[in-house]
Parts: sequence; C-alpha cells; structure tokens
Amino acid sequence: MTTPSAAALPYAEFDGRPATEDDLRRALFFNYGHFTAMQVREGRVRGLDLHLARLDAANRELFELPLDGESVRRLIRHALESAGTADASVRVHAYLPPGSTGTTVMVTVREPGGMEPGPKCLMSVPFARTAPHLKRPGEFGQTYHAGLARRAGYDDALLTLPDGSVTEGAFTNIGFWDGMAVTWPQAPALSGVAMGVLERELPGAGLTSLRRPVTLDGLGAFRSAFLTNSLGMAPVARIDDTAFTVDAELMERLAAAYDSTPGEVV
Repeated sequence: MTTPSAAALPYAEFDGRPATEDDLRRALFFNYGHFTAMQVREGRVRGLDLHLARLDAANRELFELPLDGESVRRLIRHALESAGTADASVRVHAYLPPGSTGTTVMVTVREPGGMEPGPKCLMSVPFARTAPHLKRPGEFGQTYHAGLARRAGYDDALLTLPDGSVTEGAFTNIGFWDGMAVTWPQAPALSGVAMGVLERELPGAGLTSLRRPVTLDGLGAFRSAFLTNSLGMAPVARIDDTAFTVDAELMERLAAAYDSTPGEVV
C-alpha cells in the first residue's frame, strides 16, 4: 500500500483503514452522529481529554454505547501517520450505521487551520439548536443564519433564545469581560473545548471565570467580548448596535492562559 503524503490531504480513514467510496457514500447518506474538531500541532492537542470525554458522552447518549478514548487516540494517530503529517486539522466523527452493532469512527485530516484575525461584528438572531450540547454534522440552521449575517455585513451570527438570552455564536462560544471577570452565558449551548480549557486555566492566570445569564438588553454591562472555538480566539467589536472595546491586553492574557495548557500526545 502506498502511504499518503501530506500533499494527499484531505485524507480520511474509517476504523483505521483508508476510506472507500462506499464508506464515504454511507457517511453522506446517513449522517446521524456526532463529532469533535481539533487542531493538532507536533502530534499534540490541547484539551485532548475534553475532546475524548465529549465523544464518549455523545456516543452514550445517541447510541447507548461507550467510545473508548484510547481507541480514538490510536485512530487519530494512525490517520496522521498515514497522511504523513503531525500538524493538521482533525475531525473525529462517530456513526452507528443501520444494522451495525458497533460505532463506526471516521477520522479526517486536513491542513492546519486558524481563526481569521481581526475583531468580529455579530448579528443577533433568534435561533436555538436542537440538543445544543451535542456537536453534530449537518447543522443547517446555524449555517443558514451565519450566511444571513454575512450578507448583512456582519462577520457571523450570535444565537439567542426568544427571551433575548445569549447562548453562543453560530460556530463559537462567546465570553464577556466587565473588567473584573470573564462571563460565559449560562444557557443551552455547546461547551466548546477551547472554552473548557480557558475555564480551567483562567483562575491560575488571575482571571475570574463564571457562568451566568447574559441577555441582549444587558450587553452594555460588559466592556469587551471575545469568541473561541477549535480554531482560536478573536475579539468582538460589535453585537448589533452595541460596541465593545477591543482589549489587546485581555486577548493576550486569554491567549497566555490557553497556551499554558500543554498539548497532550494523541
């Protein structure tokens, strides 16, 4: 077998073997499942334990089956070795195809990625995802609203509940800064891995981190805001008509707290 090189990216494996057309066809036509997305650098991932815990919890909820973390690590490592790279954007998808008694795991390897630099402007939209605590493929609603926001001149959408409660960005978590503490919205949303790493590390960096309700009509209580996901972090300049201070010092402190977590070897 010819080992794929980095030039062969994107690359995919199913249960540790190169994807076939039948594998990809099944994934396309039966995409009920869950996934996690991570950035790998030198074969290491920050918050890998959170990624593995997310996969196991979602698999138990959707399929009533555990998903062993060590097995997932081996599959990621094998896909990276087959693709000939230690730096990549990796996704781990889990499915239970019809008639199957075990979970099928697809690992995809792409070029390394990062969040586009610069402050972001967000347009609030009334949209709540089904089972938002699960990270799932084929999220039409948030993609739809993100597209509407961009066509309206914004960088992305901010999802809100009917009562005006802020939940999350279309594909990000959002944090707010009032000069004293980092506040994460206490609302139905996906607990992102980058957010989880920051929640663990901020106290050690001298920054208070808490969760409490945030509403659109209460945004004026915050001085700054920022977005996080697996691609990185970015400051928020504006949500609708509410402007925020782009605080370079805050972003540096957040980045330092995040970077203080050593990457785990996959």
